[in-house]
Amino acid sequence: MAKSPDTSKIPDYEKWQLSNSEWKERLSPEAFAVLRKEATERPRTSPLNDEKRDGTYACAGCGYDLFKSDTKFESGTGWPSFWDYIPDALGTKTDIKLIIPRTEYHCARCGGHQGHVFKDGPEPTGLRYCSNGVALTFKPA
Repeated sequence: MAKSPDTSKIPDYEKWQLSNSEWKERLSPEAFAVLRKEATERPRTSPLNDEKRDGTYACAGCGYDLFKSDTKFESGTGWPSFWDYIPDALGTKTDIKLIIPRTEYHCARCGGHQGHVFKDGPEPTGLRYCSNGVALTFKPA
């Protein structure tokens, strides 16, 4: 299920290929740990979990739009969850840190770790993109 984004379709892709020291200057320690070191925030800590307005969820690292609010749902996991993403917004790779393979997804523009995708979401996709809230920002419509 690993998928690399087509970087030719991503605006400002080259601009967002930063060094770790540049990312450390731009991000909070929590956002750096998640976006650049693939950490996971504690569940139920993100205010985005309760966000109900229409809008777009974007990468907290580079501002690239990742999810529309109409694909967000309450998963009961304690993390913002979505059943689909904006086309060309995400790349994936296999994560074996917990021994059992999982699919990690990241921002297609800056490569920032967002979370993992699971096959227990609602229709029409049946997928749950489980996001770290600290890795996202919300843009109201």
